Amino acid sequence: MSEFLAELIGTMILVILGVGVVGGVVLRKTKAEGAGWVVITIGWGLGVAMGVYAVGHVSGAHINPAVTLGFAAIGEFPWGKVPMYISAQMIGAFIGAVIVFLQYLPHWKETRDQGAKLGVFATDPAIKSPLSNLVSEIIGTFVLIMGLLFIGANEFTQGLNPAIVGLLIVAIGMSLGGTTGYAINPARDLGPRIAHAVLPIIGKGKSNWGYALIPVLGPVIGGVYGALFYQAVFQGNITSPFWVMSVVVGCIFIASVIIELRKNRVHIQSHEEKAI
Repeated sequence: MSEFLAELIGTMILVILGVGVVGGVVLRKTKAEGAGWVVITIGWGLGVAMGVYAVGHVSGAHINPAVTLGFAAIGEFPWGKVPMYISAQMIGAFIGAVIVFLQYLPHWKETRDQGAKLGVFATDPAIKSPLSNLVSEIIGTFVLIMGLLFIGANEFTQGLNPAIVGLLIVAIGMSLGGTTGYAINPARDLGPRIAHAVLPIIGKGKSNWGYALIPVLGPVIGGVYGALFYQAVFQGNITSPFWVMSVVVGCIFIASVIIELRKNRVHIQSHEEKAI
C-alpha cells in the first residue's frame, strides 16, 4: 500500500466512525438518538484509534493535516511529502462523510433541524465568537500534538499506542471540546463540510462557510506551535520559528481576552441601563 492510499483510508475510517457517531446521536429516529456528548467523544476516540491501527505501519497514520504540518515544522517529517499527505487526508475525509450520508439515508428526511444535519458533518461553536473560537481550536490542537509527542517518547506494549492516542482524543473532547466541537483536524472538518455542501441531503440548509476558516486555521496554528513548543521545552532546541509562533499565538490570545472583556462590559452596562 502506498503512503497516499494509507492516509486516505486511515482518514476515511476516522471520519466514518467519528462523523457516524454524531449522526447516530443527533439525527431523528436512530437507535442512538440523544445519547449525548460522552458517546460522541468516545466514538471519535475509537475512530482515531482504528485509523491509526489500520495504516500506522504504512504511513505513520497522521490522518490530520495539523499533525503532518506540526511534524514537518520540527523536522520529523519531510516537507516534500506534506502536499501528498494533506491531499490524501482531504479526499479520505470527503469519502468517509459520503459513506455516513449513505448510512443514514432514511434519517435525513426525519430530521428537520438544519443545524443538526450540518453538525453531523462539520463543527460549529456553542457561542459564536470568532477569535475565542479560534483560541479554542488552537489550544485543543496544541494539546493533541503535545500528547502525540509525549506518547511517542514513552515505551508501550507493542500495539498499544493507537489505543492511547484514542484515549487522548476522548480526553480532549471531554475537557476542551464543548466550546467548538473540537475539530482539531482541518481535514475532519473541511472534507465533510464540502460533502454537506454537495450531497443531496433533504432540507440541509447552508454549510456555514463563514465559520469554515476557524476549524482549519486554528488546528494548523495549534499543531505547528505544539510541535515547536515540544521541541523547545522538552528537547532544548529553541528555534526562530518557535519565537515567531509564540508571538503570533500570544497576540491572538491577548486580542481574544480584550474582545471578550469589552463584550462583558457592554453586557453589564446594558443590564444596568435596563434596571434604571
